[in-house]
Amino acid sequence: MAMESLTVQDALEHYLAEVAQSRSPLTHKSYRQAVRRFAAMLQERRLPPASTPAAQIAVEWMAWFVESLRDYAVATEQLYLTALSGFYEQVAAENWAEVNLPALKRLRQRRTRREATRLPPFPRDEIAQTLSAVAQAALVPRDELQERLQVLRDCAFLFTLADTGLRVAEACSIIRGHLDWNESHAIVLGKGGREAVVRFSPRSLRYLRAYLEARAELDGTQGRRLDSLPLFARHDRAAGKRVLPISTRSAEKIVEKWVMHALGRSARGSITPHTFRHYFVTVVLRGSGGNIRLAQELARHRSIVTTQRYTHLSDDELDHGYHEIFGRAGTRTNNDET
Repeated sequence: MAMESLTVQDALEHYLAEVAQSRSPLTHKSYRQAVRRFAAMLQERRLPPASTPAAQIAVEWMAWFVESLRDYAVATEQLYLTALSGFYEQVAAENWAEVNLPALKRLRQRRTRREATRLPPFPRDEIAQTLSAVAQAALVPRDELQERLQVLRDCAFLFTLADTGLRVAEACSIIRGHLDWNESHAIVLGKGGREAVVRFSPRSLRYLRAYLEARAELDGTQGRRLDSLPLFARHDRAAGKRVLPISTRSAEKIVEKWVMHALGRSARGSITPHTFRHYFVTVVLRGSGGNIRLAQELARHRSIVTTQRYTHLSDDELDHGYHEIFGRAGTRTNNDET
């Protein structure tokens, strides 16, 4: 395509094609959403990407984009700006337009908001209630196989999320051959394509074993090696008797279903699959006496700064710690100063 006829839309599509080849599918999906938002912003400013020449691309557009993201979560804003910074770098490298990259970098540093240091209250008790509810449901006998498999799978899946720290995409992509029952761990392909060892707790393995035993006859009809089958499978009418992996959207629905079952419809959306990863890190920190390096390694965080965000304490824990040190009212001796 001649440079004279290259439009902004063409340039954006070229960029996304490069991202698809060099980055993970999840990164490509996120960057595509960022590009769509950027294109919509240009459309609102009467610069339709499909007809605006790429040669007109300007740093000023990034300033507009920053302003358009003010109502977005800080993490989303930062992700979208990272995506668009990559686009501008390609524009400059391909010489599609004259772009002052140092100015762009200064703009991002000056305009990007900072993540709030105070975290919202963490629903640790609510996750415990949800786990208890699904464990109780798994004990109830069910005549219909599909329903029985769904409940056993959901139980195994939620306890796996809670006790392994797996990201939801990682959990959905595990196959049976990845899990070493003797060593109680699995080899997973994690964020950034890095291979990692993930440990499984006795209770998560117990629920997994119950689920797979109930699924044994179905697995045996697939004409495939058992170790090639997904660890967590679909059990819906569309899947029929095929053993197909669950999707991340299915995982979100599983969590949503049991959160509402345990806590009521008003709790819908309050706990997501990623909340279980947060739960895992928090449990590790409390169980290890605040060993942040251990939590970082088990959660596979690149930076310890990420792990430090989980070291918050609830008001109840602060109250307990304070009174353990200073004693409750009425426990002073007569020699105490007033």
